[in-house]
Amino acid sequence: MGMIGGGKGAFIGSIHRTAASLDGLVELVCGALSSKPNVAKESGKDLFLKEDRTYTCYQELIEKESKLAVDERIDFVSIVTPNYAHFQPAMLALSHGFHVMIEKPITFTLEEANTLQRKVGETGLLLGLTHTYSGYPMVKQARQMVKEGALGKIRKIIVEYPQGWLSQLIENEGNRQAEWRTDPARSGKSGCMGDIGVHAAHLAEYVSGLKIKSVCADLNIVVEGRALDDDCNVLVKFDNAAAGVLIASQIATGEENALRIRVYGERGGLEWAQQEPNSLIARWQDKPMQVLRSGANYKDPLSSFAKHNFRTPGGHPEGYIEAFANIYRNFSLTLLAKLEGRVPSAEELDFPTVADGVRGMAFIEAVVASGMSEQKWTPFIH
Repeated sequence: MGMIGGGKGAFIGSIHRTAASLDGLVELVCGALSSKPNVAKESGKDLFLKEDRTYTCYQELIEKESKLAVDERIDFVSIVTPNYAHFQPAMLALSHGFHVMIEKPITFTLEEANTLQRKVGETGLLLGLTHTYSGYPMVKQARQMVKEGALGKIRKIIVEYPQGWLSQLIENEGNRQAEWRTDPARSGKSGCMGDIGVHAAHLAEYVSGLKIKSVCADLNIVVEGRALDDDCNVLVKFDNAAAGVLIASQIATGEENALRIRVYGERGGLEWAQQEPNSLIARWQDKPMQVLRSGANYKDPLSSFAKHNFRTPGGHPEGYIEAFANIYRNFSLTLLAKLEGRVPSAEELDFPTVADGVRGMAFIEAVVASGMSEQKWTPFIH
């Protein structure tokens, strides 16, 4: 793969590189790692990339790689830039025949996301999206249990994502991660919702198999002087008439990354928390609560989708990097199947795609519109 963005000082770039390399399926061979030429070159040297494949802009990377022999050039490009710089590199890569992995949210606007989806359809190329939390094995187990009807009809979904790292105005103190995420010109029309709320929305749809139909949102700027929302509360209606509550906050002082989802049906409920990712709690109407564990050798085995994404024996924690790696692995296995002319398995195809990205952008648009409106419910139509 090649990488666009993710050079010196970029948090998410090293996460992508580590995750992509975890299974030995992907090798980073080139990069345009910064918009600053000197930083791009220094970053390439730090990563032991060849000098002639360390590029100073994404246009140079895509143009020059496309002219290399098929067995030498990249198979796909990973785009890990801030939100405003996703669309153009992705479109150019697809236009030159390269598959794409992209950081969420997929684009800067819904219009860009729709254009990108059309381009993917025209080219037949793969586009993967790193909605990380769908990569956890026990999230996949929850999804399969819901899909197989273990809970009955879904009635209620509660998903919450509190963080505390933006409790102060740290974007004015030189924090680079805070600077771009709170800047409308680089992040988009939403801060907290665009950064973590979209993860919560994707997780709710992924686990439940339902689609968000409408929202009633309350967006807040709590820290004085901030330009974008840092705290959000959303009432949600799903397409089967289930009701939901989605909370995302980056000013929940003292919280780290406390993403949690609860799904309740006619016969039972499921609960999963990102800070205790190996456990899935199942609560039943007519029997005791269960705690299912990742990697455990149960007599009644967990789903093939969960087992496909296990990496360690029971009792050995699997976390954020492994979940990230599962998305890269499934994307890579699907790409290998495509290159070899075979049909990938359902387990291999289980990774977020451009369709998830479009829904994410539509969700952000609906939440912002609802937050600015006096109307109680805002349709979520896409």
